[in-house]
Amino acid sequence: MASIIDRTGATALIPEDASRDIIQSVTSSSAVLQLARRMPNMNRAQQRLPMLSTLPTAYFVNGDTGLKETSNVSWENVYINAEELAVIVPIPEAVLADADYDIWTQIQPLIIEAFGVAIDAAVLHGTNAPASWPDDLATQITSASHTVDEDDAAFPDLFDALLGRGTGDESSVFALVEEDGFMVNGVLAQPVMKSKLRGLRDSNGQPIFVSDFKGSASYSLDGNPLTFVENGAMAATVRAFAGDWSQLVYAMRQDLTYKMATEATIQNAGGTVEYNLFQQDMVALRAVMRLGWALPNPLNRTNQTDATRLPFASLLA
Repeated sequence: MASIIDRTGATALIPEDASRDIIQSVTSSSAVLQLARRMPNMNRAQQRLPMLSTLPTAYFVNGDTGLKETSNVSWENVYINAEELAVIVPIPEAVLADADYDIWTQIQPLIIEAFGVAIDAAVLHGTNAPASWPDDLATQITSASHTVDEDDAAFPDLFDALLGRGTGDESSVFALVEEDGFMVNGVLAQPVMKSKLRGLRDSNGQPIFVSDFKGSASYSLDGNPLTFVENGAMAATVRAFAGDWSQLVYAMRQDLTYKMATEATIQNAGGTVEYNLFQQDMVALRAVMRLGWALPNPLNRTNQTDATRLPFASLLA
């Protein structure tokens, strides 16, 4: 029977503050979690978020004795479903010995990267996303017709496609969000967008983004921070996601927990043994966390049609 070294037995290997450090680092490594709004930790697997679905209407009174009319307000529920995210990192005992048992120096960056990539890919594009999670951001944006093609001839240049209007008054990426009653407060973009933005010139032929050669240029669009997704989680078909990120919420159900095994067998979904830890003189650290997210898309007076209202839009390649 495989034995497991629990948290108490692994105190020599796992610092007490490691969990807190990892949670903070995972949030930093995920571009989505950096911009999204974190809700209080979940007390159970599902958290209910009441969302406004009917707005009240006020009426002018007809004369001094006119009757006041009534109106109503209603809400509907949106749910955050916590799902498990995990990774197992096997490592030879010889590596641990060479590292003087400083296991975190060896594998902490790998765990952080793996969790950040998995979260971003699932939320943005639905990659390996749990069935209980909402449609990914790219799918919701497409359903709401909130996409602009980078090479659309209606837009004179990239800046117009992102911020302005087309030659026939077509809506840009930012305009699609604003026309639905939301304000863009952040943008996620492919790293290739850096070179595209660097190449933009004003009417005098001067670069719009200027560096003083003493530091890196600070990229923003209409005063909103522009974050480049460097972990590879964004699909090549999307150049940028822009929107009101306070509307995209997430919550933690379970902070990161760890178990370390020295005599377990690790197998893949097909049943094939990948590693026999005892036989191969290896140890394996399993990291697990549970979280969920939602995009409530609340009713507002600018656009009261659910099918077309969305606080996000995207620039497509």
